[in-house]
Amino acid sequence: MNIQAVTGDIKEVRRRALVLPFFEGQDKLAGDLNAVDQQLGGTISKLLEEKEIKGKFKEITSIFSLGKIKAEKIVLLGLGKETELTQDKVRMLAADLCKALRSRNTGEMTIAMSAFKVSGINPKQIAQTLVEGIILGNYTFKKYLTKSAEYREITDIDLLAITTADKAEIEAGIQKGRIVAEAANLARDMSNEPANYLTPAAIAGIALNIASKNNIEIKILEKEEIQELKMGGLLGVSQGSQQLPRFIIMNYKGKTSNEIDIALIGKGITFDSGGISLKPSENMGEMKGDMAGGASVIAAIGAIAQLKLKINVTAIIPATENMPSGTAMRPGDVITIMNGKTVEIISTDAEGRLTLADALSYAQTLKVKRMVDIATLTGSCHIALGDFCTGTFGNNQEFVNQIIAAGTEAGECMWQLPMNEEYRELNKSDVADLKNSGGRYGGASSAAWFIREFAGDIPWIHLDIAGTSTTDKERGYLIKGNTGVPVRTLINLVIKLAEA
Repeated sequence: MNIQAVTGDIKEVRRRALVLPFFEGQDKLAGDLNAVDQQLGGTISKLLEEKEIKGKFKEITSIFSLGKIKAEKIVLLGLGKETELTQDKVRMLAADLCKALRSRNTGEMTIAMSAFKVSGINPKQIAQTLVEGIILGNYTFKKYLTKSAEYREITDIDLLAITTADKAEIEAGIQKGRIVAEAANLARDMSNEPANYLTPAAIAGIALNIASKNNIEIKILEKEEIQELKMGGLLGVSQGSQQLPRFIIMNYKGKTSNEIDIALIGKGITFDSGGISLKPSENMGEMKGDMAGGASVIAAIGAIAQLKLKINVTAIIPATENMPSGTAMRPGDVITIMNGKTVEIISTDAEGRLTLADALSYAQTLKVKRMVDIATLTGSCHIALGDFCTGTFGNNQEFVNQIIAAGTEAGECMWQLPMNEEYRELNKSDVADLKNSGGRYGGASSAAWFIREFAGDIPWIHLDIAGTSTTDKERGYLIKGNTGVPVRTLINLVIKLAEA
């Protein structure tokens, strides 16, 4: 999709559709809206007067220009009340606008940016947010469909600036919005892939491709090297599968020092059957997305490199399948994590935390300054928060506040959940240092505490995306299937750290 900033006379716009946003309660036409209304002989004024249009949020009305201006049709886009417009509402509007015009086979459009001038959001932010909504909202995963789409894809979008200075700001916003949204779509693509295609080796191949394109250092450890590091969690989970595990380390250096400012650690279970503690067959196919955390950190570090942020970031992805077989890990087994701690296996379906334990232990050897792990970890979190908010845990409140703010800016809700010592007690074992399941009740918090045991004193955050990684209902720029959460939050967090 070609998205560009332009300037010029709105009456001369030649794209098929001219989009004119306006606020609810706007009783006097001004600027571009007034100029077009005069060319149309007062049609827009009449529609407002007759209350045929009101400017309510997400209200979309198309009228044909009948040759009175160069654009074939005018699309009136309701912004809702001026005082209630937020960046995330702009994302939602952009997505819904594109889907509406796509369904009407409108392959190109120009969006007049003048209406946003009074919103209090600067042109760069508006442009970035619009582009995010457009690219995220237009996402489809049709790789394995042989039937052609029944609609015309949108190929060209112009953002019409008021001044040359605004155009420069809009161009910068377009570039950033594209990088961020395409990163989220990459994570969506990876998580929507069937597990017979996206194996541990394949996810390592994608990471290698991202690294080579963006000057990112990468190491991919195979089974023998994983054994040398004594990563009992990753090895234990992988031993039931014919697919060999991979341990992926990606290093982006945005400044000359060797210190690692932040490690992003993503769970990479490319298919989770539950192992010997087999999951019910119903909806088990959705477990192809159990590597969404790993996908999010691969996508995020690629975007961070493209944005050329002055910060050093490491992404770590332990990748494997969790399968039942004669060689699979059993309930009752005891394994040893890389840092030497022993774990009693209560359920082989509590496998993600075992691989993350090795990953956090590895990150500690790198002496990282802070770390965030991302995982589709617990059904408990999904039950508690639905698919609207990501469960957020941490051992440093200032750091937790930073990621909550980053999520708010991205439109990705991060909701802090408790980590009282009582939840830690649930993980105590009679035969090992820890057990890998604290039971059904308080499961999200006890699982977070299990991971925290391997963070040491390093500022750490755990994001449980079991609910937010997918959605079965389309909502604006969130398309049915994988959502790409929390890629944009991670990017926002790293931007703020780089600017600090």
